[in-house]
Amino acid sequence: MPETIQGTVERITYHNADNHYTVARLVPSGPQRGSRRRAVPDHDLITVVGYFPSLGVGESIRLQGDWVVHPEYGRQFKAEAHELILPTTAAGIEKYLGSGTIRGVGPVTARRLVAAFGVATLDVIETEPERLTGVEGIGAVRAEVIARSLAEHRDIRDIMIFLQSHGVTPGYAARIHRHYGRDTVAVIRENPYRLADEVFGIGFRTADRIAASLGVEPASPYRVRAGVRHVLGEASGDGHVYLPREVLVEQAAEVLAISPDLVEGALDGLAAEGELAIEEGSRSPWPTGDEAPGPAVYLTHLYRAETGVAGRLAALVAERPLYDDPGELRAEIGRAAAEAGLELGPEQEDAVELAMVSGAAVITGGPGTGKTTCVNCLIRLLEGRGLKTALAAPTGRAAKRLAEASGRPARTIHRLLEYGYSPETFALSFGRDEDNPLEADAIIIDEVSMVDLPLFHHLLLAVRPGTRLVLVGDVDQLPPVGPGNVLRDVIRSGAVPVATLNEIFRQARESLIVLNAHRVNRGQMPLLNEKEGDFFFLPRETPEAILEEVIALCSRRLPARANLDPVADIQVLTPMRRTLIGVDNLNQELQRVLNPARPGRPELSHGGTVFRLGDKVMQIRNNYEKGVFNGDIGQVETVDLEAGEMGVAFPDPAGPRGVRYDRRDLDELVLSYAVSVHKSQGSEYPAVVIPVSTHHYVMLQRNLLYTGITRARRLVVLVGTAKALAIAVRNTRVDQRWSRLATRLVAEVR
Repeated sequence: MPETIQGTVERITYHNADNHYTVARLVPSGPQRGSRRRAVPDHDLITVVGYFPSLGVGESIRLQGDWVVHPEYGRQFKAEAHELILPTTAAGIEKYLGSGTIRGVGPVTARRLVAAFGVATLDVIETEPERLTGVEGIGAVRAEVIARSLAEHRDIRDIMIFLQSHGVTPGYAARIHRHYGRDTVAVIRENPYRLADEVFGIGFRTADRIAASLGVEPASPYRVRAGVRHVLGEASGDGHVYLPREVLVEQAAEVLAISPDLVEGALDGLAAEGELAIEEGSRSPWPTGDEAPGPAVYLTHLYRAETGVAGRLAALVAERPLYDDPGELRAEIGRAAAEAGLELGPEQEDAVELAMVSGAAVITGGPGTGKTTCVNCLIRLLEGRGLKTALAAPTGRAAKRLAEASGRPARTIHRLLEYGYSPETFALSFGRDEDNPLEADAIIIDEVSMVDLPLFHHLLLAVRPGTRLVLVGDVDQLPPVGPGNVLRDVIRSGAVPVATLNEIFRQARESLIVLNAHRVNRGQMPLLNEKEGDFFFLPRETPEAILEEVIALCSRRLPARANLDPVADIQVLTPMRRTLIGVDNLNQELQRVLNPARPGRPELSHGGTVFRLGDKVMQIRNNYEKGVFNGDIGQVETVDLEAGEMGVAFPDPAGPRGVRYDRRDLDELVLSYAVSVHKSQGSEYPAVVIPVSTHHYVMLQRNLLYTGITRARRLVVLVGTAKALAIAVRNTRVDQRWSRLATRLVAEVR
């Protein structure tokens, strides 16, 4: 029989953000009861281990579980279930309110509230919140926030009891409650699989576990359909636009542990209702494995995106050229380049000419090949003809770099399309679309390798007929995080005019960063450690030695040698999240050295992560309400302990933009002294440090190393083993992405 203990959380010793495994220290209170009725002295702290996504310091909890003895850490309580309980003493209430659990209350305000109302404080907040305005520092608005937060917390407590009995952890319960409010239990009882479709972070597996606990049959139509959508959703998260029908049926039957016939039936039903699109075999001219010869199954919005992109891009390609006389255009290119002080080589001149005579065109090439020079010349030519030109890029950092390089305003694609978000319907919308197109005669999009299929579709919907579209990017970079591989498919199709820049500009040839990026891309080992160079390799054999060297480089050696700010100028890029030299551990170690705890430096804790004034942080999902997106990096500029809020400054083409986060939002942020190479796309840093180890064997790929190197402007330092570096250079494996965009483009242009 499991034992029960209760107490107050004194501190969080460890929290794993991926699986929510937590080690906490508990101050016990009340009788500790169980089959053995073991007494625990009140003055001792209890070590508690278990899975607690949202456990906070100061919260009172009741736990069920068993005492275990860890061979290294000794006696601890292994919790299998828990529930929050409200404190009943004045001291307990003060600690509970001051922990940051209730919005609008910090330690000072908690002390004042308890001084005013004593043990009745929680009742006053709940039933007579207007009385709070008599407490120093609390106005009517803040009193309402406090009362509403406490009510939400109590609702969550009741919902937690219901959900926990069905295997849901407290952190997910809070997220579910935020979405459905008081209707949570009714919604879940009716169809628990709605959680997977409608609540961020609640996947199919969690919903399926709840459904099983509620007695939903394995062959329930709700379950089978949700399972099919889950498999397709997972595939789109891996970059696929569709799945071959036979692959989808096999995977869904395996995930659901049901007969493939049930999946086949669900597919046809979902297609009949418009939730899926099923297309018969493709006649792809490329034996690349990216297109399935048999039927393909799409989520409907991805089918519309792929067919829409093909049709609209083909229509743009068919637009008549701006120039009828090639000689006149060449002369104008020369004049525009001379006026701007630009030096164009033959490839650049050809690329500019192609963009000017084509309704849609691609300019692609590696670092140092003059893509930016082409863009600047293009802008001059277009403006010289009185054409209004819009510039955009996928991320804020990429847009800022485009604006700096061109001397013209540039925006993110989302801002160009005037995105909007409804917190009531959780729906994203765009103010610019086919009914309200962009007021531009020409649009230049940079870093197109990062643009996924749905976003590119929204862009093309807003491009009016006759507008010139120029796509600029490096096709050898990593593909986008989202579904599709737009730049690669457009180039591969041959249906859109493409200018490929291969010649490295003279100035760029002086940089080993540029030369080595091209060498790696060709499968050659980089040139290393040349005197007065900007590209270095430091051999270190073990992960421990690599970690030690990375910390020394970021904290001492590079700031002293190259006059670099250790936080703003140096970025560690690593292939994986886990391992000693993965993202998570590197961030903890770098924060400890670069921004340690100190008196007067406020900080907020969330799970096992401490966010401190001055920390470099990254947004890890799109938040349309706040206007920040997955991969955006900023710096903590304010920490308000009383309100439990934090301000983060994010770069923006128009200047740094402040964004507020309360404790509920902190799961959207991670430390970013180190980031994955995938997350670095579209960014550029003065100096880049990259661990290269065989412990990251699965991620040692040429395009990943190439992308990491090309993120640096002034300095690259690789730290690790020559063997790992050689493996990465030789490994040309590129993950397959199911897509039919290239074939569609060929068919549309014929």
